[in-house]
Amino acid sequence: MGSKGGSNPFAHLEKTLEVGGVSYKYYDLGSLGIQFSRLPYSIRVLLESAVRNCDEIQVLKSDVEKILDWESNENDPAGVEVQFRPARVILQDFTGVPAVVDLAAMRDAVKVMGKNYELVNPICPTDLVIDHSVQVDHSGSSEALEKNQALEFERNKERFMFLKWGAKAFKNMLIVPPGCGIVHQVNLEYLARVVFSDGDTFYPDSVVGTDSHTTMINGLGVLGWGVGGIEAEAVMMGLPMSMVLPQVVGYRLTGEVNQYVTSTDVVLTITKNLRQLGVVGKFVEFFGSGVAKLSIADRATISNMAPEYGATCAFFPVDNSTMQYLRQTNRGEKTIANVETYLKAVGMFRNYNNTAEDPVFSQASICIIIGFKGYGITAEKLSSVIPFVYENREYTITHGSVLIAAITSCTNTSNPSVMLGAGLLAKKAVEAGLTVAPYVKTSLSPGSGVVTYYLRESGVIPFLQQLGFDIVGYGCMTCIGNSGPLPDPVAEAVEKGDLVCAGVLSGNRNFEGRIHPHLRANYLASPLLVIAYAISGTVNIDFETQPIGNGTNGPVFLRDIWPLRDEIQKVEQQFVIPAMFQDVYSNIQELTPVAPIKDAYVLLNLGDSVTTDHISPAGSISRVSPAARYLSERGLTPKDFNSYGSRRGNDAIMARGTFANIRLVNKLVAKSGPRTVHFPDGEEMDIFDAAERYMGEGKQVIVLAGKEYGSGSSRDWAAKGPFLLGVKAVIAESYERIHRSNLVGMGILPLQYLQGQNAETLGLTGKEIFNIPISDKILAKQKIEVTTSAGKAFTTIARIDTDVEVAYYKNGGILPYMVRRIVSSN
Repeated sequence: MGSKGGSNPFAHLEKTLEVGGVSYKYYDLGSLGIQFSRLPYSIRVLLESAVRNCDEIQVLKSDVEKILDWESNENDPAGVEVQFRPARVILQDFTGVPAVVDLAAMRDAVKVMGKNYELVNPICPTDLVIDHSVQVDHSGSSEALEKNQALEFERNKERFMFLKWGAKAFKNMLIVPPGCGIVHQVNLEYLARVVFSDGDTFYPDSVVGTDSHTTMINGLGVLGWGVGGIEAEAVMMGLPMSMVLPQVVGYRLTGEVNQYVTSTDVVLTITKNLRQLGVVGKFVEFFGSGVAKLSIADRATISNMAPEYGATCAFFPVDNSTMQYLRQTNRGEKTIANVETYLKAVGMFRNYNNTAEDPVFSQASICIIIGFKGYGITAEKLSSVIPFVYENREYTITHGSVLIAAITSCTNTSNPSVMLGAGLLAKKAVEAGLTVAPYVKTSLSPGSGVVTYYLRESGVIPFLQQLGFDIVGYGCMTCIGNSGPLPDPVAEAVEKGDLVCAGVLSGNRNFEGRIHPHLRANYLASPLLVIAYAISGTVNIDFETQPIGNGTNGPVFLRDIWPLRDEIQKVEQQFVIPAMFQDVYSNIQELTPVAPIKDAYVLLNLGDSVTTDHISPAGSISRVSPAARYLSERGLTPKDFNSYGSRRGNDAIMARGTFANIRLVNKLVAKSGPRTVHFPDGEEMDIFDAAERYMGEGKQVIVLAGKEYGSGSSRDWAAKGPFLLGVKAVIAESYERIHRSNLVGMGILPLQYLQGQNAETLGLTGKEIFNIPISDKILAKQKIEVTTSAGKAFTTIARIDTDVEVAYYKNGGILPYMVRRIVSSN
């Protein structure tokens, strides 16, 4: 994407570069002087985009100057706003379907206005990967993959047909079909360009995506992070992103990884360290000689976890290892030559062993590589043991019993070292005579077909299968709650004993209620440890002192079957080859003024750490929910209800599914679950029913919340759903970055209490009626005094953080803003 609109004041920086006898243009950032050489590599990407796209209309000369002067500006307490145009957008199906629906709706709106609706297309290159639809209905057999994929197509036929239409209807959009892998791994192995060539101009690849773990691509030297679906749509339509110039934490790695340590261990150590340091809203950039020792898969796993330690992204600049990975993944020698030549010419190619290349950071962290809530179980129930019969044999389970052991596609299956390690562990376990109890729901959902390829070629799949880890599908599956049902006898035993049973998964999140409604204890682990816990059958085990199980020749300890890092790497070098990647991917007009919020009731009074899983759950549709009633009224039986995620293009279902999580704690009612009180009559009811009644009465509603409201996955329905429920504002102590942006994008006002204040300190019960005096003169970060029917008044800050967001909010959200913009220019 070159400069659009007006003339570029930095045109004098345009130079010519020859690669393979072909001449390309590029912007020589080094000519900007010593300031450029001191910039973190991640900030250099922002700078290049601003220079190339500077037109004094959308991207201003002052934006370039602010970024170039990052060292002075990044600590400005008021925040320095700049414009950024990413090179591309990536979507997964759960958030991609609504994006395509919105594009179709925009076409309808433009057509009604008598304009050319075909002008509504993604302007920025957009990729969509279908990966969130498959569920673990079948497991523990070689037929599981085929059966699960068949059910996936049966359940999601309408969605897949719609997406197929979208792929043909919209220009500049690529849709990757189901069964290819998860979005992040397909992005890493196939979609990422690293360097773009727009006609005859080179520029760095950069990306925003509608999944918080878009950050994984930073491991390949591609700057990227997750945004809300609404913000992503604005970028798709060619609008620049307004962002606050970030601080950059430099994280230095030295030394080498111990033989017994997996990449997962390294990642979780770094995650813990960065959480303690505090990197929320910041970029993290890795440097130091230790980085050179990490594979791209290791780096990608670290980058993937950025949302878990709160960073916007975790960036690894391109180096020789990146070039090796591009060869390994069959990117082509011409592409590789373009990448290396351009990045070296523009000062974005890194030698981690050369400290002279180390930039200036905001702060640095140094590392040598190396149920906080409780469950309320009474003392007399701690030793509960519940018998049950499964497949004509009696078993027992107790607290801590492992019922789901899933090697999932999230994070870890991008990394051959841990996947092959799991395969080798399985081989040694089988050879030692170890087994997994048949009632444990075991599954392996690879991140892409490449994983299956190298597991098969290395000969470990038969051993994984013998332990029940058959390949069940290509998608996020268990990690997002698509774990499928537990066997009825197992679920009944859990309920009978009120047992705290466990799920162990190689994912990146274990939020309460996310993995399976019957499992209250869920743990993240490397694929190797997932197998280990499946064999042991319990998480109440000390692997150092207790055997993992009894084998052919007696007790077997985990250390007896654990593969060494050198052993794993030898197999990886032999079997993870470019041909695999080639084989797998070869197929592949009147403005409504802002009005005050008057006499608003509280729909929900929530506490801290309410996640997007609580607001917009991705799990199955409960048979006693408003969504189930809606589907039943239309002739569907429970087996056809499917999940909320698979029905994200249906606003009627998603509105009813908003705040439908069984673990939601609403202070207005006594028990957890999707219930609230309709205050005009004091009746307790489902949240959707209350919202519908309020709307029918012409009443407005708001939500009260605590800290970190909207944390978790970047789900646009977590903002769209409340919008459809009539929520006009949220008042919280703090917000997760993407969700706050999504609220603004849907025209919902995010208000924040002043430091040290919250609903409790202010004496708010949620039973009051609220008035919020806003108007179309609202400003970014404006202080607004809220009053209540109880006579209380308190000051809040409007978390509309930039002038661009003010424009979105005044228009009722990003989509109305874009429609008016298209029509006015047509």
